[in-house]
Amino acid sequence: MKIESVEGLHIGTSYVVRVRTDTGLTGIGQTACWGYTEAVAGIVDKFRGYLIGQNPMRIEYHWQYMYRMGPFRGSALSGAVSAIDIALWDIKGKHFQAPIWELLGGRYRDRIRLHLLMGGGDSPDQTLQIARAAAEEGFTAVKLDPLPSGYQDMTQSRLIATARDHVAATREGAGQDVDVIVELHRKLTPMVAIALTESLAEFQPLFVEDPIQIDSIMSQGEIAQRVTVPIANGERMHSIWEFRELLSHGGPQYVRPDVGLAGGLSHCKKIAAVAESYHCAVVTHNFLGPILTAASVHLDTCIPNFITQEYSKSDEAPENNVFRTVLKRSGGYLPVPEAPGLGVELDETLLKTATHESRDLTQVPDIRTDGSIAEAG
Repeated sequence: MKIESVEGLHIGTSYVVRVRTDTGLTGIGQTACWGYTEAVAGIVDKFRGYLIGQNPMRIEYHWQYMYRMGPFRGSALSGAVSAIDIALWDIKGKHFQAPIWELLGGRYRDRIRLHLLMGGGDSPDQTLQIARAAAEEGFTAVKLDPLPSGYQDMTQSRLIATARDHVAATREGAGQDVDVIVELHRKLTPMVAIALTESLAEFQPLFVEDPIQIDSIMSQGEIAQRVTVPIANGERMHSIWEFRELLSHGGPQYVRPDVGLAGGLSHCKKIAAVAESYHCAVVTHNFLGPILTAASVHLDTCIPNFITQEYSKSDEAPENNVFRTVLKRSGGYLPVPEAPGLGVELDETLLKTATHESRDLTQVPDIRTDGSIAEAG
């Protein structure tokens, strides 16, 4: 069996890779480098000349070859490798008529626990209602960003008070049988992040995620050492070496690899093993649609230190019907897929009408009223 073609598909804001073999098998994967999908597409174009004619079953060999083709590293490169890696695992699963998790070590759990991306309430009362509805639907974990619009111009006292009100409302609405996760989206300076995180301890969050920018791995580790609330990091990290350095510098208690960014299934399985050696749990990062949801589920199924997977209900929205998935959510859980390969196929009819939507990154940084740039989310 040989790789016959490598196709790049811009579907909405997503970049999907489809690999075809001369035996008729196809595999699909997706990048999570969502800010620079055009750059990822350019790198996949570079990979294509190497991949065509190769045996798709040699996944680790191809991973190493692609990663080391040039003396350059970064999230766009890892995002391209990730998409192809997932597609090759999809092919391998179909070839052996087995789900990917079976080939990665076998089933460790029978269903995948989800934490719902709640979205923000305009007021604490709205946040309470959203959390209550999630609990009633069967979710056992929810996540919110409690920082209000205009946080960058607030006094520290007002910022902390406002964020606490939303976290308190989430805890009240969700109750004691639902874990509350607080996402800070890398928006705060270290000292403000520490003060806010400590103020949330009474609400017993499962963890506080990405309190500061990711510019320094050491600084992220140090934050975890200075607070009593558990910390999670890693959704923007893209190699096993970055995760090892983060953990060796003292933190966090939870790592957040994204299979579409951190080297695909091959590499994220290794990241999970490194985390396990530090008694650190894995909370897979995921919000970009059914392909990466399914890939994450295959990883979650076969590793021992998985806790919960991020989940957006946008997976279930009509714009994602182009991705035909075997996964059907039941309350706050996804089943372990039994279909061969990834368990997601492209709807060819809907694919013909799919459009490319490039993300406007000029809208990402938060601007203070004095005109200066605050931290980017």
